[in-house]
Amino acid sequence: MPQPLLTLAEGVHVHVPADLDPARAGWCLSNSGVIADGGEVLVVDTGATERRARALRAAVAAVAPGPVSTVVNTHFHGDHTFGNFVFRPEATIVQHEGARAEAEFAGLHMSGLWPEVEWGALSVSLGGVTFRDTMTVHVGELRVELVHPGLAHTGGDAVVWVPERSVLFTGDVVMSGATPFCLMGSISGSLRAVELLRGLGARTLVSGHGQPGGPELFDVTESYLRWVQGLAADGVRRGIEPLALARETDLGEFAGLQDPERLVGNLHRAYAEERGLPEGAALDVVSVFYEMAELHGGPLTCLA
Repeated sequence: MPQPLLTLAEGVHVHVPADLDPARAGWCLSNSGVIADGGEVLVVDTGATERRARALRAAVAAVAPGPVSTVVNTHFHGDHTFGNFVFRPEATIVQHEGARAEAEFAGLHMSGLWPEVEWGALSVSLGGVTFRDTMTVHVGELRVELVHPGLAHTGGDAVVWVPERSVLFTGDVVMSGATPFCLMGSISGSLRAVELLRGLGARTLVSGHGQPGGPELFDVTESYLRWVQGLAADGVRRGIEPLALARETDLGEFAGLQDPERLVGNLHRAYAEERGLPEGAALDVVSVFYEMAELHGGPLTCLA
């Protein structure tokens, strides 16, 4: 039997990986959303591996028989897009225009970071439809709003808002129980995005990772990012590099968040912004991943 979906509201569901354990750290264990009405189905994000994507497809079929007509990706990272091909050719893939370009450039590169993972017979499925600022999709009688919140987790983020059900799928702009991550985006931009998303008035938030929650997820994300900005300002003033600063930092109220080594990546981004570089300026992502592994004490844990 496929893992059942969690119903959030009429016709709106979330697929949280069955092996998600809040006590364990681990990259690439992402959520998916399902919106169904009138025999039509939209899926939000498709998982990291062929196995997980096929399990998602089976779970969707159990509550909403019939083909998935639309897949929306919240950003380009492989743990949210690698499963797209499982839903093709029936489904149209929808991405922000920036996410499509980023996905095309990245290809399957992320799988090379964790060669021990059984990724399956992956192939890249890019957006057949793209949008720039906003886009409306109708799933039966349900109106689904796609919103680009600006440069945040990445340059091509999209959130999925179901106003009639007050459910917001935030992608990785907001995290639940996990450390925010802005290495490929912007700290300042993420703070602006959180403010924008608060204004939608959602009662239920589904982040890209972790359990669904309410508006309190905004609070944690915002507090963490402002804390990182303060650390970076102090680090730049003292002339200490991000890895060294991360090593000496007491995580305090954020110690319980998964994947704390992301602090190094966030500090690199915050340092760049503190030094006046343009938001989203290219950084050496590979070298920063090595630094995160160094802080972690070994290879980063991937549970894909």
